[in-house]
Amino acid sequence: MALDNTGFSSCSESLRKRQRYVEKNGRCNVQHGNMRKTYRYLTDIFTTLVDLNWRCSLLVFVMAYAVTWLFFGAIWYLIAYCRGDLDHLEDEAWTPCVNNVNGFISAFLFSIETETTIGYGHRVITDQCPVGTMLLLLQAILGSMVNAFMVGCMFVKISQPNKRAETLVFSRNAVISLRDDKLCLMFRVGDLRSSHIVGANMRAKLIKSKQTQEGEFIPLDQTDISVGFETGDDRLFLVSPLVISHEIDVRSPFWDMSQGQLEKEDFEIVVILEGMVEATGMTCQARSSFLAEELLWGHRFSPMMSLAEGFFDVDYGAFHHTFEVNTPSCSARELALATARLDAHLYWSISSRLDEEKWEGPNLTEQTGKSTDSESQLFG
Repeated sequence: MALDNTGFSSCSESLRKRQRYVEKNGRCNVQHGNMRKTYRYLTDIFTTLVDLNWRCSLLVFVMAYAVTWLFFGAIWYLIAYCRGDLDHLEDEAWTPCVNNVNGFISAFLFSIETETTIGYGHRVITDQCPVGTMLLLLQAILGSMVNAFMVGCMFVKISQPNKRAETLVFSRNAVISLRDDKLCLMFRVGDLRSSHIVGANMRAKLIKSKQTQEGEFIPLDQTDISVGFETGDDRLFLVSPLVISHEIDVRSPFWDMSQGQLEKEDFEIVVILEGMVEATGMTCQARSSFLAEELLWGHRFSPMMSLAEGFFDVDYGAFHHTFEVNTPSCSARELALATARLDAHLYWSISSRLDEEKWEGPNLTEQTGKSTDSESQLFG
């Protein structure tokens, strides 16, 4: 089956439209390539270890202890070999550097006991070995540093708030409908946990290709979408699911977009929820995105809260549900112009009526006065 150039272009265009900058689960679909100065990762080794996946983190954790135990075990064995302690194992008059070290395995066990401060009492250093005393101090210090570093990495990795974002959910679709006689873009966000996000705030970005007046092409231009920053509505009290609203006004990037134009557009809306986890006090960020085809024109979110006996009941089964409402298919600009024309028409209609009454009133009074004077003359 052969495809012409038009078929290939339409296919590639559909694939390009489905490409996301941020996935629905919040993962950024960006890969960094051709990075030459990779040594910069080693300058921030702590963050590098924390960012590793769990398999690599556990491997590094085990290897950090195993390598130090083996390294110092080899040194303890080398000291015993150089001093001749291994040749005088049966000589009770000989004072070894470390008692009961008769091979590499026993030296390795003594290294573990020294670094972990277990101290079973069978293998112990003597006062006739100043080199061993210095090595013991060095291993104790380095062992404490390894413990602090690796335990710190594991603690930070375990307590990372990344998994907390799994319980912060966004609606599958965003909707566009009227709210207070104004076109608004809305989406829903909720928290599945009973422990709340402290100081939650919402941000939104429009990701769309752009060409400047100078001819520069910007493939992923980011534009702010106001969700209440001026009024403080972006700061959320996320106890129950909330509908976040963006009023499509003259400052909105959707000001000139109608329902027909929306179906032809290629853009992505990235929404970001940030806040502090109440249980740990660490900052958490949850992300999601909506493509142009995931915006439902003329829809509204179904209510999901009801009043039960002594509490408010939230039905998360209706979290993604929407229903159709009467919504004009024109753009917000056209709707504002139509509303302005209607208001102007009503204003001039009322003004003309008032002017007619104003001018008809004195004439009628004057005519009434004239008739009264004539009648008085006739009957006077």
